[in-house]
Amino acid sequence: MELPDFMTYANKFSQSDFVEKISRIAKRAGAKLVYAALILYYTLQSDKVSTANKALIIGALGYMISPLDVIPDAIPIVGLTDDLAVLLYVLKKVWGDVAPEIQEKAKQRLSKWFDEDEIEEANDLFGKSE
Repeated sequence: MELPDFMTYANKFSQSDFVEKISRIAKRAGAKLVYAALILYYTLQSDKVSTANKALIIGALGYMISPLDVIPDAIPIVGLTDDLAVLLYVLKKVWGDVAPEIQEKAKQRLSKWFDEDEIEEANDLFGKSE
């Protein structure tokens, strides 16, 4: 799948919209997507992240929030695959800025929506080959 120009979605991002959307779609989206989104969200709040990386994160989270994307979120099964692809792409780009505390904070938040087995699956964000 070719990634869309998610930076055009930067103006769609807001903290309140992010929290509302992630709460609404968490179970349907799965632990991996939610974990990636939360890591990016908490990384965005860090003062150790460059402005360029913050812009990437805002674009990716704005894309996730927007109802208008390449594959509409309402389509069962495949509707969130483009969102996950964008989140993982950006997460790989900014991974050096992701502190262990951020990963732990995101994992703690996951427990609000997922059980331990689902959270364990989210640990493998980039696949076995990475």
